[in-house]
Amino acid sequence: METTVYDAKGDEKGKIELPFFFDVKVSSALLHEITTAYLNNQRTGTHKTKTRGEVSFSGAKPWKQKGTGNARAGQKNSPLWRKGGIIFGPQPRDYYTKMSKQKKRLSLSMAFSAQLQNGNIIVVDSIKVSEVKTKKVAELIKNLKVENKKVVFAIPDDADFKKAARNIKNVVIENIKNINAYQVLWADKLIITPEAVNLIKERQSAAV
Repeated sequence: METTVYDAKGDEKGKIELPFFFDVKVSSALLHEITTAYLNNQRTGTHKTKTRGEVSFSGAKPWKQKGTGNARAGQKNSPLWRKGGIIFGPQPRDYYTKMSKQKKRLSLSMAFSAQLQNGNIIVVDSIKVSEVKTKKVAELIKNLKVENKKVVFAIPDDADFKKAARNIKNVVIENIKNINAYQVLWADKLIITPEAVNLIKERQSAAV
């Protein structure tokens, strides 16, 4: 499978042969499972409401049982009362969802394949910046015609490029060695380099 390689000015430079994991059958069920698991694992699970046993109220009976005309009441911390305890409210819990290595690798291959089939992967020969300035990355984004889109640069580790791009909205710089299926699918446009393709070959070799 071949795709076009562009330079930093957005001009075609040639073709590149993509590895097998850019052309696998896509399972929407697996991608949904992996995406849900990834989002679950971002949750802290620290939400908490107080039960009637934890609300700070006097334990005294609000009024006598009979003769007042009011409904019977035993404590002010009743869930039926304003500021009372919460019935079945959220409690701290762990949302961690385990994902096997095989599923992670396969879902990443599927994510790459889905984006390539939709024409959302752009291969750029080099994305090095001459200066650590936001305008340099902005120029690259403009040349590649991906302005106002959610863009993920899946590239080898580059501290200067990451620093230069950090103030641009909806632009994510991710080390190709750490990229996951959710990040690939989140992007409107995924920008990679030939070097990045070579680096991820070994990681994906057992995916299919």
